[in-house]
Amino acid sequence: MKIDVAILPDNLRSMPLLALAAEETGFDALWTSEIQHDPFMPLALVAEHTSRIEFGTAIDVAFARSPTTIAHCAWDLAKASRGRFILGLGTQVKAHIERRFGMNWEPPAPKLREMIIAMRALWKAWQGDGRINFRGQFYKITLMPPFFNPGPIEHPDIPIFIAGVNAQLCRLAGELCQGFHVHPFHTTEYLRQVVLPNIKFGADKTNRQRSDVQISSSIFIATNAAEREQVRQQISFYASTPSYKAVLDVHGWGDVSAKLGSLAARGKWKEMPAFISDEMLDAVTIFAPQEEIPARVHARYDGLLDRVTFYAPFDPIDAPKWRAVVESFQTNT
Repeated sequence: MKIDVAILPDNLRSMPLLALAAEETGFDALWTSEIQHDPFMPLALVAEHTSRIEFGTAIDVAFARSPTTIAHCAWDLAKASRGRFILGLGTQVKAHIERRFGMNWEPPAPKLREMIIAMRALWKAWQGDGRINFRGQFYKITLMPPFFNPGPIEHPDIPIFIAGVNAQLCRLAGELCQGFHVHPFHTTEYLRQVVLPNIKFGADKTNRQRSDVQISSSIFIATNAAEREQVRQQISFYASTPSYKAVLDVHGWGDVSAKLGSLAARGKWKEMPAFISDEMLDAVTIFAPQEEIPARVHARYDGLLDRVTFYAPFDPIDAPKWRAVVESFQTNT
């Protein structure tokens, strides 16, 4: 099992220091997310200022961009990093695609599948003779004059991870992708009952193995009572989203989703954590002293996840603490 790190830079000037500190701490990969800032721009600085650590998006909102736009970003980052870049894509939900990004919402699993195939057609063209004739239900890409062709690179086989919750996206990862980003709001039972079987289902369609798909996830960690309550607050937010009701349904907690959704719609954020019971919290969170965390992570996730990222973002000030965790984690691997 690999241990990765999440970076949430609020200023691109801080990225070289963050990237170097993450690499020196010993993390296997570094991930950026499309939350308040563009996820690709910081990674150009990661490519420039590091030499070992893998890095990628976890995630880029796929439907906010075209296949060609994303393909160019990935191609440039793969070239600059000598093959260390991982492209992570997510669909987001309808409200955000339509109202935050101003784009059209269409069936997410079929559209993401087509986007992946279209990008790989572009990469094949750039690595080859430049000709492309992609015609799909959602995208049509048939023009690539030499002036706009970036040309071949040394590491053209760019890994694609996708994120998702439902069975369709798990199956798509098994069928076409090198990895799957599990949402941090998950439980081990959800992984066993939903994620793993559906990834295998997709892999079987294309004669692939479960081992061909790396399963990655951010995980909630709490080392004291205050952190535990912060996690309860965050989980209440995620559990209010209808898309994540499937996680609750596995445990028979589905009715909580509607109650939290109603509170969220009225802006009653402070009332929501009370609906997350200790049982629910413990199913999603690892609560232990810091020195016990690595062993607890392995005990819970060995055989279920191939790479983990602690939900808390990395701060170089805490590098000594992180280094001890990483060293202990790798010792337990």
